[in-house]
Amino acid sequence: MSEDRKLEGRKIRIRVPVLARVEGEGALDLSIENGMLSELRLEIYEPPRFFEQFLIGNPAQDVIDRVARICGICPVAYQMSAVQALEAIYGVEPSLWAQAMRRVMYCGEWLQSHSLHIHLLAAPDFFGVNSAAELARLDAHAVRRGLRLQGLGNALIALFGGRSVHPVGVRVGGFHSAPSLVDVSAVTERLREARTEADELLRWVASWSLPDDNQDFTSLALRHPGEYPILRGRLVSDAGHDLPIDQFDTHMREFQAPHSTALHALLDDKPYLVGPLARLNLNADCLPDELRALLAEVGLELPSRNMFHSALARAAEIWLAVNEALSILQDYAVPDSPYVEHQPCEGEGVGCTEAPRGVLWHRYTTDANGNVKTARIVPPTSQNQARIEDDLRQSLLRLGLDKPEDELRLHGEKVIRNYDPCISCATHFLRLRVVRS
Repeated sequence: MSEDRKLEGRKIRIRVPVLARVEGEGALDLSIENGMLSELRLEIYEPPRFFEQFLIGNPAQDVIDRVARICGICPVAYQMSAVQALEAIYGVEPSLWAQAMRRVMYCGEWLQSHSLHIHLLAAPDFFGVNSAAELARLDAHAVRRGLRLQGLGNALIALFGGRSVHPVGVRVGGFHSAPSLVDVSAVTERLREARTEADELLRWVASWSLPDDNQDFTSLALRHPGEYPILRGRLVSDAGHDLPIDQFDTHMREFQAPHSTALHALLDDKPYLVGPLARLNLNADCLPDELRALLAEVGLELPSRNMFHSALARAAEIWLAVNEALSILQDYAVPDSPYVEHQPCEGEGVGCTEAPRGVLWHRYTTDANGNVKTARIVPPTSQNQARIEDDLRQSLLRLGLDKPEDELRLHGEKVIRNYDPCISCATHFLRLRVVRS
C-alpha cells in the first residue's frame, strides 16, 4: 500500500493495489470532506468483451456453446437462459425428464459456485486471515468439506455437460445425450454422503460473527408456484413487481456509468438486489420444511435486510441443491430420447434463470434460418452494481469515516464480497483510493 499525504488542505490519498478473493478487476474510490462521504465509486474497468456481438449470425447450438465461455464459474446459467430464449422462439417444450435434469445440472452450478465463494472468498474475512490456505491452518475440516462440496457440484455439471468447465451437453429441446445409470448411481451416492456436510456447513456459517448492518433495499427474483426458483417463474420483488420475464426490460433500465465498463441497472429507476439473499427473501415459503426449521434454529429471520446474511443464504442454497438433486436423481431412468426435435425459424424470445449470483436475462431475435440477429444479455453483477454502491455508502457511514484507512478498506472489501461480484472470469485486484479534505 502506498500513501500520498498532502498536508496542505488536509487531503489524504491512499492506494491499495491488491485485493484477493474478488473475481476481476475493479477499484473503489472514496472522497471524504469534513468528515462526510462526498464521493463513492465502484469502478469496473476491464475492457469490454463484446460477447453479444460474437453471437450475431450464429445458429442455436453455436450460441449455446459460446455463452458457456462468458463465465468459467456460471457456464450452466448462461446456457440455460440462452436455450430457454431459443426454445421460446422455436416453440419447443422439452420433456419433463429434460426439465428435471436441467434443474439437477443447475443445482451442480449452485453447489460449486456457492462452495467456492463461502470457503475461498468470504470465510477468511470472518476468521482474521487473508486466504483459504491460512484458514485451513485454523479449520482444515471446514476447508476440505468446502472443496468436497465444490467437487460434487462440478461432478453434477459434468454428468450432463460432458465436462464441468464450459460444458457442451445442452441443446435446444434437452440434452445431446443422457447419463448412464452407472454414472448417475455414483453421483447419487456422493449426494447422500453430502447431506450431512451441507447440514454442518449451514451451522458453521451461522456461527460466524456477522456484522449487524440492516438496510432498506428492494429484492428481485424469479418465483414459481410450489418450487424454489432456478429455471422458471415470473419476476417478483418486495416492491410489488410481478412480471412475466418478457416484460422485465419495461421496468429495468441499463445505463453506462462514466466510471465503469460494466453497465449499471435500475428497477423503476432505483437500485435493487438480485442473488441468494433476494431469492431467500422472496421464496422462503418454497423451502422444504426441514430447511426452514434449520434456518429458524440458527436464528435467521426472513426476510433479512442484512447483506452479511448472504453467506447464510448461500449455505441454505447449498443444502437445497444437495437434497433436491438427490431427490430427483434417486428415481433416475434413461429416457427414450434426451431431446425433442425442433425446426429453426424467425422470431424473438426471452430466457431468464437464477444464476448463483442472481437473475440472468437473455433476449434474442433470429432470422428465417434460426440464426441470431440480435442478442442482449443482462448479467446479475451489473444489476447489483448500483446496490453495491448504495450498500457501501450506508455501511461505511455506519462504520465511521474517521476510522483508519486500512479498516475502511477491509470493511469495503467485505461489503463487496457479500455480492460475490463476477467482474470477469479471473481473480485480480481492487484498488482503493481515499481522499480526505
